[in-house]
Amino acid sequence: MEEATALALVATKEQPVRMTLRLDPTIDLVLVDRIQIQQVLLNLMRNGIEAMQSSPHRELVVTTTPEADNMVGVSVADNGSGIDPEIRARLFRPFVTTKRRGMGIGLSLCRTIVNSHGGEITTGPNPNGGTVFRFTLRGVSPEELDGGE
Repeated sequence: MEEATALALVATKEQPVRMTLRLDPTIDLVLVDRIQIQQVLLNLMRNGIEAMQSSPHRELVVTTTPEADNMVGVSVADNGSGIDPEIRARLFRPFVTTKRRGMGIGLSLCRTIVNSHGGEITTGPNPNGGTVFRFTLRGVSPEELDGGE
């Protein structure tokens, strides 16, 4: 989480972004390919940062929460311009983009990665303005890693 955050903030020197991490301390472990999930986080954070370019106050909030069935929820919320509901319905399909120079494959790849980890990814409006992307991952207990010993 912290490495992806640091990478995402590299490009924000001209337009500072306030980054807030709200990581639930009860969540210890998730079963993931670290590089793939960092790529998902980095893509969602960079999209949020881009969406806030014209916002006078730019804040990106990344949150983790425990979910049912030993899942972990991760959300990335921006206070940018938001996404048109018509586009939101198709956003995770390949070659759908809201960017002038975007290829429309980033969110499709994010969905593929999250799904391959047994999770789901969704998006919706941020109550504070902007957009929230949310995905789930499988949580793991230390006992599961030790084979129940």
